[in-house]
Amino acid sequence: MDTTLQDPLVGQVLDGRYRVDARIAVGGMATVYRAVDTRLDRVLALKVMHPALAVDGVFVERFIREAKSVARLAHPNVVQVFDQGTDGSYVYLAMEYVAGCTLRDVLRERGALQPRAALDILEPVLAALGAAHRAGFVHRDMKPENVLIGDDGRVKVADFGLVRSVDTVTSTTGAVLGTVSYLAPEQIEEPGAADARVDVYACGVVLYEMLTGEKPHDGDSPAVVLYKHLHEDVPPPSVIAPGLAYELDELVASATARTPDLRPYDAVALLAQARQTRAALSEDQLDAVPPQALTTEHGNADDRTSVIPRALTIQRPLPVNEDEPEAVFNRTSRLEAPPPPPPRRSRAARAPRGPLIIVAAVLLALGLGVGIWYINSGQFTEVPPLMSKTEAQAKDRLEEAGLEVGKVEREYSDTFDRGTVISSDPKSGARIRHNDSVGLVLSLGPKTVKVPDLQGYPLDKARSELKEIGLEPGVVNREFNDDVTRGSVIASVPGTGTKVRSGSAVELTVSKGSPVDVPDVTGDSPADARAELEEAGLKVKIAPTRVNSEFDAGQVAQQTPAAGGKPAAEGDTVTLTLSKGPEMIEVPDVVGDSVDDAKAALEGAGFEVDEDRGLLGLFGDTVKKQSVKGGKTAPKGSTITITIR
Repeated sequence: MDTTLQDPLVGQVLDGRYRVDARIAVGGMATVYRAVDTRLDRVLALKVMHPALAVDGVFVERFIREAKSVARLAHPNVVQVFDQGTDGSYVYLAMEYVAGCTLRDVLRERGALQPRAALDILEPVLAALGAAHRAGFVHRDMKPENVLIGDDGRVKVADFGLVRSVDTVTSTTGAVLGTVSYLAPEQIEEPGAADARVDVYACGVVLYEMLTGEKPHDGDSPAVVLYKHLHEDVPPPSVIAPGLAYELDELVASATARTPDLRPYDAVALLAQARQTRAALSEDQLDAVPPQALTTEHGNADDRTSVIPRALTIQRPLPVNEDEPEAVFNRTSRLEAPPPPPPRRSRAARAPRGPLIIVAAVLLALGLGVGIWYINSGQFTEVPPLMSKTEAQAKDRLEEAGLEVGKVEREYSDTFDRGTVISSDPKSGARIRHNDSVGLVLSLGPKTVKVPDLQGYPLDKARSELKEIGLEPGVVNREFNDDVTRGSVIASVPGTGTKVRSGSAVELTVSKGSPVDVPDVTGDSPADARAELEEAGLKVKIAPTRVNSEFDAGQVAQQTPAAGGKPAAEGDTVTLTLSKGPEMIEVPDVVGDSVDDAKAALEGAGFEVDEDRGLLGLFGDTVKKQSVKGGKTAPKGSTITITIR
C-alpha cells in the first residue's frame, strides 16, 4: 500500500501556496515532500518539521537556522532554500528540488567507485563546503545521505545549518550508526569546539567509502565506532582495494588525521589537495575499477566521463527546474569531446622527400625499436605500493619486484603506526631500473613528550613552556588558593611527568589568590569606599553613570559585586555607582480623604505612610493634615505623616 496515501499533508496546500504532491523521505526532525509552488508554478522540495517537535522552541530555532544559513550561500553545489514559514502546527522550508538520488543510493547499488567518479563527486562537495567555511559556519553532518546527485550529473550538498550534538547519537539505529561513522574525534571529545576541520574529516571518510565500498570503522554499536574514531587511524584505501594509487591513500590520510591540526584547515584547502591528486594520476589510475565495484561495465564514454553512470535503478522521474543555471562542475562536457585533429598540410606545402629524410626515418625506427626492446627486456620495473606496510612487508614487496631496500629513515607520525612505511623514494608507481634501491621512511609513531612541572609559573610563561616542547595550552580553570600567587599555575591535566602525544592540549588550573570578602561601602563617600576596598586587596572602578537612590548625591548608591555574596579574588575590581540623590516626586493632596483612601494614594505614589491619631483621632476616619502639603515634592520612599481627627 502506498504510504503517501496515509500522509495527511499529501494533497493539501500549505500557507495558501505550496501544493503537496508526494512524500519523498522521512527523517528524525522532518519529512520531505515534493510540492508545487502554485504562485511561481515550479516544482520544489518542502521540508516540514514533525508537528510533535514544532512545539519545542529549540527545534524550531534549529530548523529556521538552516534556512538562514543556506540563504547566505549562493553556490551551485548547495541545495538552495527559497522560503521559510509556518501554517498552523506545520513549520516548513521550501527548498530546491533535485531530481536524482543520493550518494548513499549510488554506493548501495554500485559499491566502490572508480577514482575518477569519486573525485568528480568529492570536488563539488568540497566547493560547497568551502563556500560555507569561508562564510563562517560548519556543516557538522557530512555523510553520503546529504550528497544529492541530479539526473543531469550535478552534485549538491543538503542539510546545511543543522547542528547536532554527539549526545543525541547513542542509540543503535541504522541511521544513527551511519552518522557516527563520519564524526571527527574532536566532535566526540568536545562537541561544542568543532570547526571546519570536522567537515574535512567527514569528507575523508566519505572518500574512503567511495573508493572501497565500505566505512573505515565498523562495530556492533555506535559506542564501538566512536571508540575507533578516537583511537584508530583510518586505514589507507589500498589495503581494502589493492591497486589504488598511493596519492589517493595520501589524500585520505591527510583529510582523516585524528589530530585536527594535521588536516587541511578547511574544505578549500582539501579541494586544492584533491585537484593536485587528480593531476598526479594517470588515465589508467583514474579509471581503475576497484574489486568492490558491484557493476563492472565501464567501457563506454558515458561511464568514463560522467560524474556517475546513468544506469541506476533509483529513479526520480520529476524534471529539474528548467530555469536553473548550467552546472559549474560538468566534467562530461569537458572530457567527452575528442581533441580536434591537427591540421593537415597540403601537398604543396610539404617538404620534398629526399635521401636525408629516408635516412632519418630509418634511424628513428631503429631507435624506437631499440628503446622498446630495452624497456621490455626487464631493465625497468615499477615501485610497488608500500604505504602503511611494515619494514619486513615492504622489503618482501621490493624483492618480489626485483628491487632492494635503500636508506631507511624514521620520522614521527600521528597518522601511521610505529614501524610502518610513511613514504618511499622513489614513490610508489615510479619506474626505476631493475635491482635499484628504494629508500623508506618509517614511522616512529606519535611523538610523545612529558608534561613539565608548571606549578607556580605565571600563566603566560606556562603557555610558552608548553608550546616550546610541542604541547598546546588548553582550557584554563581558575580557583582560590592561599599558597599560590594569583595568576600562577596550581596544577595541570595531565599531571606533571605524564607522557602525551605531541600537539596534545594541557588543561591548566590557575590561582585566583586568597578569597576576599567584599565589604559593604554603600552610603560611603567615594574616597572612603576606595580606601576600604583597596585595603581589602581589591581594585576600584567608578561607573560613568549615576542613579537615584536613598543616599545623598555623590555617595555610593550601588556596588558590583555586592557585599555578602560570593567572595572575590584578590585584585578583582569592584565597580561603584554613585547616587544622584533621592528621586523627588509630587505628594498627593489627601486632606479630607478617608484614612484608607489617603494611604492608598500616598503608597501608590511611592511613599511610606505614618498615622498620627493623638487622643482626638482614636475613633476618627478623616485626614485633617499631612506632613508635606499636597503638590509639593518629597524623596521617593520617604515617609508622609497624616494627622487623623
